[in-house]
Amino acid sequence: MPLSAGDKLGPYEILAPIGAGGMGKVYRAKDPRLNRDVAIKVSASQFSERFEREAKAIAALNHPNICQIYDVGPNYLVMEFIEGTALHGPPARSGAALRRTDL
Repeated sequence: MPLSAGDKLGPYEILAPIGAGGMGKVYRAKDPRLNRDVAIKVSASQFSERFEREAKAIAALNHPNICQIYDVGPNYLVMEFIEGTALHGPPARSGAALRRTDL
């Protein structure tokens, strides 16, 4: 079920869609309890085994280049929203060709 601006998902208010992929869609949302924007990844189906593995993997990591996971719902993950431009594939390296091992 696609969500629209103003829809609620648990305590979160959907602000806008961010993107979509094979596992589902990602939305920018507002957490009114902590007054912060979050990213919500909604699974295309009920919480799958793959989705659960992703949630556990993210939660086990702590690194400045990896978003934090804040909450888990029946079919969604709530993560840190990071402002920036969308990534479309691996970043290009200036002055050097990408090798397969760089990906």
